[in-house]
Amino acid sequence: MKFAKLAEYFANLEKITSRNEMTVVLSLLFKAAEQDTIGKICYLLQGRVVPLYESLEFGMADKMVIRAIGEALNASIGDVTKVFKLTGDLGFTVEELRVKNKELRINKNTTVIDIFALLHKMASTTGEGSQDEKIKLLAEIIKSVDSLSARYIVRIVLAKLRLGFSDMTMLDGLSWMLVGSKGEKERLEKAYNVRPDLAFVAETVKAKGIAGLSHIKPNPGTPIMMARANRLSSAHEIIEKIGQCAVEYKYDGLRVQAHYKRIKNSKSNYIKLFSRNLEDMTKMFPDICEAIKKQITTDSAIFEGEIVAYNPETGVFVPFQETMQRKRKYDIQSKAAEIPVKLFAFEILYIDGKSLLDEPYRIRKKQLQDVIKSGSTIVYAQEELVSTDEKIEEVFDDSIRKHFEGIIAKKLDGLYEAGMRGWSWIKFKKAMSKKLMDTVDVLVMGYTKGEGKRTNFGVGQFLTGVYDLKQEKYVTISKIGTGLTDEQFREFYKRVHKLETKEKPQEYDVEKLLTPDVWLKPGLVVEVSCDEITRSAVHSAGRVMEPSKSGKALSVKLAGFALRFPRLERFRDDKRPEDATSVKELESMFAAQSKR
Repeated sequence: MKFAKLAEYFANLEKITSRNEMTVVLSLLFKAAEQDTIGKICYLLQGRVVPLYESLEFGMADKMVIRAIGEALNASIGDVTKVFKLTGDLGFTVEELRVKNKELRINKNTTVIDIFALLHKMASTTGEGSQDEKIKLLAEIIKSVDSLSARYIVRIVLAKLRLGFSDMTMLDGLSWMLVGSKGEKERLEKAYNVRPDLAFVAETVKAKGIAGLSHIKPNPGTPIMMARANRLSSAHEIIEKIGQCAVEYKYDGLRVQAHYKRIKNSKSNYIKLFSRNLEDMTKMFPDICEAIKKQITTDSAIFEGEIVAYNPETGVFVPFQETMQRKRKYDIQSKAAEIPVKLFAFEILYIDGKSLLDEPYRIRKKQLQDVIKSGSTIVYAQEELVSTDEKIEEVFDDSIRKHFEGIIAKKLDGLYEAGMRGWSWIKFKKAMSKKLMDTVDVLVMGYTKGEGKRTNFGVGQFLTGVYDLKQEKYVTISKIGTGLTDEQFREFYKRVHKLETKEKPQEYDVEKLLTPDVWLKPGLVVEVSCDEITRSAVHSAGRVMEPSKSGKALSVKLAGFALRFPRLERFRDDKRPEDATSVKELESMFAAQSKR
C-alpha cells in the first residue's frame, strides 16, 4: 500500500465521530492492506512503531520538528513558527507549507513499508548527535511525500495523531474485516489480552482467519494483560457469590508480572518485569531480578506478584507511595539499599512452554508454590481456604493489622481472566469512609489555574473522569481542589505539565460548564476517596440522555454520578487511563452504597 493512500484513510477517520463508522472505515483499510503491511499500519494507527510494551519512543519535541520542517521546505524557523502559531498544530503547519513549496518533487511510489522503516530508524537513533540525525531523517521524509502524508507523519512523530479511537475499536475493525460485524470481537479481545500486540493479532487473522487465534499462548517477553478483581462490600456477599474460596492479603504495593527464561550455555538469564500498564520496570528493581535467578527453579516462567517496600529497621511494610520511590532512572542501587522490597508472588501463568491460563486457581497456586525456592526477597503469598463470613472477617482484620489494604478472595476453580474484571477474583478493602467502602481510580482530564495562594502551584482544581467502555470515552465524575497538601499540588503540576494539549481530546465527554483552563491528554491516573457517590445532572459518568419533546435536542433522563467531597489519596503511576474505574463499577458501588 502506498503511504499516500494510508494518509487518505487517516483523513477520513479524523472527520468521523461515530464509533460504528470508524469501525467500518478501519475494516476497509485492513482489507486493502497487504499481509506484510497490516501490522505496520496497526502500529502507525497507535502512533508508534513498536507494541505498547516496548519503550521505544520518537523523542522529538515541537522545536526539533519545527527545525525538520524548515530544513525540508527551505523555510526559516521563524516562518514555520509563525504558521504554527496560527494553526496550533504542526501537522497542519507542515501540510500548509508543503502545499506552497512547488519545487520539491513527490515520490508517488513511497509505500507504508518505506515510511515505517524510516520512522523506526528515527525512533531507534540514540546517543551523541542523535537529535540532529532525527531532524535530518524527518526532513528527508517530508521532502519526499505529499502534503497530506506530511501532516500525519509529523503527528505520529509528536505522538499527536488524535484520531479519537482506542485499540478496542481497532479490534472491532478486524472483526468487521473478517465477518462484516463485531461478532468476532470477543475472540479477538481474548487473544489480544494474552498477546497485547495489535500487529501480531492483525497479521495472524489476515493470514489464517479467526481460527489462527486458537493457537495463541503466552510468550515470555510479551506481557499478558493482567486480570482485575471485582469488588464487593461485605464478607457475606463474597461467600454468597463464589462460596468456599481462597483468601489472600491485598498488598499495598506495585503489581508486576515477571517473565523469566534461563538461557542455556550462558551466564545471563532473560528477565523482564512489567507493570499493569505494560511499562518495563526491570532496571528499577535489580534486587528482584537477582532474586528471580536464585529462587525460581524452572527454565522459564511468567508469574505475578506485588512488590512491597518495608522499613529495614522495623520490618514494617510501608505505603504504596514509598514503594513508588523505587521507580526511577538514576541512583537505582542506592535507593534499593535505602528502600528494600519484597515480591509477594500470588499467581503463575506459564511454566516451561505450558500455558496455565486454562487451569483452575487451585492448580495454578500449587504450581507457583512448587517453583519458588525459599529466600528472603521472593515470598510465596499465603492463602487461606475459607467458607464462612466470620473467617473472611478474621483474615481481613489480620491484613489491616499488618498494614495491608484488605483481602482478595479467589474462586477455587476460577480461571485467570487476562485483561478482564471477572468474578474469579473479588477484592474487599478497608473502608475509606463511613459510606463508601472503596476508593476510585480516576483520570485527570484538565485543570483550572490557581488563584490566591494557589497561583504559586499553577493549579487550582482539576477535572477527573472514569472510563465508559460502551462509548470508549472518558466521562466526568468530579472536580477536586480541596484536601491537597502544598507538596501534592507541586507534584501534581510537575506531572501534568507534559500532558497539556490545546484542544479537548476527542475521547472526552465533558459539559461546557466544566471546561477547564488547560486540557490534558489521557495519561495521569489518581486514586481518590470520597464520602459517597451521588447523582449529578452536570457530570456525564453514567448519565442517560433521551430526545426532548421537540426532538431537536437531548435532555437528561437519568443524572450522572458524582463524588461527594473527593480527596486525593495518591498518584497511580502503575495504571493506564483505561484502567481507571469504569462506569459499570460505579453503578455497582452506587447500588451497594444504597443497600448500606
